[in-house]
Amino acid sequence: MERMNNVTEFVLLGLTQNPELQKFLFAVFLITYLITLAGNLLISVTIFISPALGSPMYFFLSYLSIIDGLYSSSIAPKMIFDLISEQNTISFNGCMTQLFAEHFFAGAEIILLIAMAYDRYVAICKPLHYMTIMSRPVCGFLVGMAGILGFVHGGIQVLFMIQLPFCGPNVIDHFLCDLIPLLELACADTHTLGPLVSANSGSLCLLTFSMLVASYIVILRSLRTHSSEGRRKALSTCASHVTVVILFFVPCSFLYLRPTTSFPADKAVTVFCTLVTPMLNPLIYTLRNSEVKNVMKKLWGQIMKTGDK
Repeated sequence: MERMNNVTEFVLLGLTQNPELQKFLFAVFLITYLITLAGNLLISVTIFISPALGSPMYFFLSYLSIIDGLYSSSIAPKMIFDLISEQNTISFNGCMTQLFAEHFFAGAEIILLIAMAYDRYVAICKPLHYMTIMSRPVCGFLVGMAGILGFVHGGIQVLFMIQLPFCGPNVIDHFLCDLIPLLELACADTHTLGPLVSANSGSLCLLTFSMLVASYIVILRSLRTHSSEGRRKALSTCASHVTVVILFFVPCSFLYLRPTTSFPADKAVTVFCTLVTPMLNPLIYTLRNSEVKNVMKKLWGQIMKTGDK
């Protein structure tokens, strides 16, 4: 199908047309975005420079923080700027780039969450073989696969979209370019393609979430043979990961495991995915992890001593 070139840019209606609410949301979202960047940067830097946090679990956590920061940055700056801008447009190529980046980082995060669940499974169910199975080359391979599969996932979405003809209108009732809003603007019958495109994201959400639930059922069953102290420590570590999984996959399922029709709640759910979840992830892992907190305290103490000299 040859794409018609009538549409060279899209108009984004954004979150609201209320000027006063736009100013309020600009301040709230800007602060939230800066906290997201600072929190994820702090986690990743702390892990990279601290030998005490050299285990595979923290290796994966450092890359999760990087992906969260990049995922939020692929959407949030444009959304925040548009709240105070009079020209809320995005070029066709810019729209496809944003679509790719959004699904690239989201896909990479999904695969990384699987790797983190596998790490917890090996640590709890096969503790004597943990360092052998989860060697640094294996961890590096899993992170690399997350990037490759995320790239493939994002590329598939863009390949579907660039084949569609867009001849007008060009107004997107959203603050970003995503699958369902673009499908609704296509000048073609998308009854067949629409479910196929959504299934690429929806099936990934469903399959991954099912795998993660199954892995934690196995982990919980294996904890019956552990001591009470071992169970407590394992559950504390797993609870952080389960919380992050829920925060990611509940909105993901709402957005993609459904018919290709826009819902009024889509904007709020997308804001939660792109700003709130990436901000909460470092807080969840830090507040529930004494090792990370102790290392941060030591680093802060060293920085203060250096500053006093």
